Amino acid sequence: MNIDELTFDAAGLIPAVVQQYDTREVLMVGWMNAEAVRRTAETGRSTFWSRSRQQYWVKGETSGHRQFVKQILVDCDADTLLVLVDQEGPACHTGTRSCFEHGEIEVAA
Repeated sequence: MNIDELTFDAAGLIPAVVQQYDTREVLMVGWMNAEAVRRTAETGRSTFWSRSRQQYWVKGETSGHRQFVKQILVDCDADTLLVLVDQEGPACHTGTRSCFEHGEIEVAA
């Protein structure tokens, strides 16, 4: 699949769910525009678009907790990416392995 075949939202972004490639642990979710997808594919390093800072950032560039991209999968609607990585250290900016370790909403059975 080509980057120009992806479906970006009105802001030109696509969500990227990041998973550890071997355990399938969900690590984080980031946002990418077409250039971030291109940079990720070309460098093998997760590159995102910061909506708050309005700039690109490479995961681990300042923290050292890098992501080495193994594969980028596209969902059936081409509007969400699944980025399989080998995570070095914690993925979350809070210092935890995953961004999904901070609570749970109970589901009634």
